[in-house]
Amino acid sequence: MMIQLHNGGVVWQDGAVHPAPAGGEAARDKTMAYRILRAHNTGSGDGLLHLTFDSLISHDITYVGVIQTAKASVLKEFPVPYVLTNCHNSLCAVGGTINADDHAFGLSAAVKYGGDYVPANQAVIHQYARELLAGCGKMVLGSDSHTRYGALGTLGVGEGGGEIVKQLLRNTYDLAAPQVILVHVTGKPRHGVGPHDVAIALCGAVYKNGFVKNKVLEFVGDGIGGLSMDYRIGIDVMTTETACLTSIWETDSAVADYLALHGRAGDFAPLHPENGAYYDGLIELDLSAIEPMAALPFHPSEAVTLRELIADPGDVLREVEKRAAAQFGGKVQLHLTDKVKDGKLRVEQGVIAGCAGGLYDNIAAAAAILDGCDVGSGNFDFSVYPPSVPVELELVENGVTSRLLRAGAVCKPCFCGPCFGAGDVPANDALSIRHTTRNFPNREGSKPGDGQLSGVILMDARSIAATARNHGVLTSAADVDYDEPASAERRFDASVYDKRVYRGFGHPQPDAPLQYGPNIAEWPAIPALSDDLLLQVASVLRDEVTTTDELIPSGETSSYRSNPMKLAQFTLSRRDPDYVPRAKAAAALEALRAAGHAGEDDTLSAALKALGLTAEDTQRLHIGSVLFANKPGDGSAREQAASCQRVLGGSANICYEFATKRYRSNCVNWGILPFTLAAGDPFDGAPGDFIYVPRVREKLAAGNEVFPAVLLHGGETRDMTLYLKNTDAQERELLLRGCLINYYAAKNEERHG
Repeated sequence: MMIQLHNGGVVWQDGAVHPAPAGGEAARDKTMAYRILRAHNTGSGDGLLHLTFDSLISHDITYVGVIQTAKASVLKEFPVPYVLTNCHNSLCAVGGTINADDHAFGLSAAVKYGGDYVPANQAVIHQYARELLAGCGKMVLGSDSHTRYGALGTLGVGEGGGEIVKQLLRNTYDLAAPQVILVHVTGKPRHGVGPHDVAIALCGAVYKNGFVKNKVLEFVGDGIGGLSMDYRIGIDVMTTETACLTSIWETDSAVADYLALHGRAGDFAPLHPENGAYYDGLIELDLSAIEPMAALPFHPSEAVTLRELIADPGDVLREVEKRAAAQFGGKVQLHLTDKVKDGKLRVEQGVIAGCAGGLYDNIAAAAAILDGCDVGSGNFDFSVYPPSVPVELELVENGVTSRLLRAGAVCKPCFCGPCFGAGDVPANDALSIRHTTRNFPNREGSKPGDGQLSGVILMDARSIAATARNHGVLTSAADVDYDEPASAERRFDASVYDKRVYRGFGHPQPDAPLQYGPNIAEWPAIPALSDDLLLQVASVLRDEVTTTDELIPSGETSSYRSNPMKLAQFTLSRRDPDYVPRAKAAAALEALRAAGHAGEDDTLSAALKALGLTAEDTQRLHIGSVLFANKPGDGSAREQAASCQRVLGGSANICYEFATKRYRSNCVNWGILPFTLAAGDPFDGAPGDFIYVPRVREKLAAGNEVFPAVLLHGGETRDMTLYLKNTDAQERELLLRGCLINYYAAKNEERHG
């Protein structure tokens, strides 16, 4: 097996793994992760970690909302380095001026509050952080889920914008002490195997079983030393797709050289677990056993070997078509098996891009494979995106770019678009192979609700280049005779940033105005939690997992993230188009109730009567919409997955479990009650039903975990039990206040009267 999992505690002793002694959990403090966490903890013995970060980073579809939220919460200046990059809406291609308006706002905010601003097309967010923020023993918080810098000895955490706001307002990132999983890395990669192959194999091994969910991955072992920094980084950034909290790697001379190259030799420190370090589980990762891999639509964990896919593409893709039909309820069909001709699978597009694919080593390997060949003049297109201008300069000066261009590749600017549906969108029913981070449905830009659907298979840059060399016939790099490029003497020309990046940290100009555009809007007023709650079901999603891309689509909708109400119109648009009108209908009922006219709506009057609620009871409650999903929130850190529900009047989510901590945190920060059901308890509600939760404010304030409720379905009432577990004191206060903005406004009023 390529990867083996072992439940139960182990210890790292003298460079080897041993069974853990009973009660050895205290030695978790000997891990690299815990030494860094403890160094950043400001906690006072309440059992939680209260963390402050060394620096923060956001891109241009998150920073406007972050700053608007912080400003509404009385932001004065950025207290720690905060970098605003422009790599998502940097094409400025959607909605007229609105993308560039956001960029102008970002620069004005950097000037006013003392931040750093990286103009469009200079660098993708995570490459800039690797080059200029990461350092051994540091912690970086980013409002993007792929904030992962573990290969550089940095704990990178990706969260929604609300957590960035807390840091900007000198608050802390709070969580229960996480478990740590040892990833024991041994062996050496085979010919044709790149970092994405390792990452896909890892995701396939641990995602569906939840083996590392919300835990820290700690990479150790003698296999690390044989990997280049780009190789390590390429594996590390994909740990987000395992659902882990963050990651950390041992550091060595390669890390020291990388930091020195980028002018930060002083940020190096050797990191290793101490003898006897305790881990809560073990992943044995033998690099020599990894084959070229493919992640089938529609998740990075749908891992198969390229060998299997190439040998029997029809049967493999037929199963993908069946999954697509089930997932989309027959509303749209995905046709992949017709791409198999004479037993060979032909694809229409190849893309190498972003924080995972667009690394120097990956692009150089692709050029080596294509050297002297061509991508053909058929319907196969091949695009390559470098991660930053300094890396792009290296590629040009070393002749890599010229070899790609001569082969027929298209070299494009530093841009994250192909990773979230804003660039290189394939044709309907097309099949794209990509070295990017995700292949969720519509993540590549298709719109299943409109009958548009394409498929993306994640692969490593090397096998994508091998396929390009074969004019679109799926080919494994293991089957191509090429020499992996020798490690070139790397260069980093910092002058390109010196000439273009605005560096304002420590020099705020409070009198400088913020520059607004017509699409940049303030947050609407959010109500505090009422005494009782009457929820109307706006959507019921029975999928095994609901991604944040389904909750609020990416792609062109990202351009509206600076306008809360306009963006909210896209909520669940590609999964349940009826959600928005239902949520608005529930909000209209609340408006009637608040005006004292609840009796004027027949549906509401009947519901109140069936629930036995008096006119006095009606005055104590608030009517809000509720979303049910089995397991919501996989994928992106985008806070808009929660805030869009909230501005439409959403008051709660009900699920069996949340897919990620970050989505649950987003719900809490926006005042959405994160209710769960007990495993095995059926959810019998349907859109339009009502759920009455009495004494919700009282119970929440008291720290109760059990919330008796009543479901009104088909005119009949039945009891149900909702749970609100593992909610700390600050989270409860946020929920009581109604949202993060209200919480900070109240704190400011308390301070200043």
